[in-house]
Amino acid sequence: MTDTMKAVVLARFGGPEVFELRDVTVPQVGPRQVRVRVHATAVNPLDFQIRRGDYAEHVPLPAITGHDISGVIEEVGSDVTEFRVGDEVYYTPRIFGGPGSYAEQHVADVDLVGHKPQNITHLEAASLTLVGGTVWEGLVTRARLTVGETILVHGGAGGVGTIAVQVAKAMGARVITTARASEHEFVRSLGADAAIDYTSTDYVDAVAELTRGKGADIVLDTVGGDTLTRSPLALADGGRVVSIVDIAQPQNLIEAWGKNAAYHFVFTRQNRGKLDALTALVERGLVRPVIGATLPLARMGEAHELLENRRSYALHGKVAIDVAGETAALPPRIA
Repeated sequence: MTDTMKAVVLARFGGPEVFELRDVTVPQVGPRQVRVRVHATAVNPLDFQIRRGDYAEHVPLPAITGHDISGVIEEVGSDVTEFRVGDEVYYTPRIFGGPGSYAEQHVADVDLVGHKPQNITHLEAASLTLVGGTVWEGLVTRARLTVGETILVHGGAGGVGTIAVQVAKAMGARVITTARASEHEFVRSLGADAAIDYTSTDYVDAVAELTRGKGADIVLDTVGGDTLTRSPLALADGGRVVSIVDIAQPQNLIEAWGKNAAYHFVFTRQNRGKLDALTALVERGLVRPVIGATLPLARMGEAHELLENRRSYALHGKVAIDVAGETAALPPRIA
């Protein structure tokens, strides 16, 4: 008899209503793979971009999507020595490389998998894997943020921003972030040294004032739009811009040339090393995932709708999915 599991399947590209909860076959475990009982997953902008069809050529339908997993190993392959049955693990499935995390079970290559931090829940751990790996690659591997530098994080209350503020602070940086005025207390609680209300203040002017005209050493773009064009105006000479957002249209980077700026475009690669580095920060109490909403697996369409329209809600951090649960905790809508 073949084992089956519940999974949220993307049957066609479109709006949040296209997901279907189905019984599907549990994949077989290869020699260097593990089978994980998924306790929690989370929703990322990449997920709704895939659902809309932005990456249609990379996603054969029907597909199980999703990019965050925290759970417990139930089976190990014949050549796996790093883990054993019962280990709590977290990781990002291979992007565009097979089934994702919107399911009760998942089979992963062992090299992607890390031991879950012991001091956080599965929901919190699943809220960290993709955004945490992205932040680590952007700030540490690529931009090489160092102690005493100043960083401007665009969107500090968002899923990536909440982790970026904490990681940058843990590394000894001075952190400036943009956020609505109502979110300033929250981003300061994460470690931000200064917050700029992007709805009423030009961040270029504000950064100049906060840095006495020097500018930020690094700008992290989590929001897109004209950020690539305008961020060099807030940069110190020889500064770095890190962007994790698709470039929707060509932008004129002449201001970057004048600043001798370096640009880093980050589409994160998964590996255990990044997870282990994040685990060390989490277990030392320096980084804690922020969950702004929780929904069960069967309400995945709602979760997507919430994240896609996050500006209409008082949503801080991530939208998490309790795979085994049935309850929901949603943020209030902004009037």
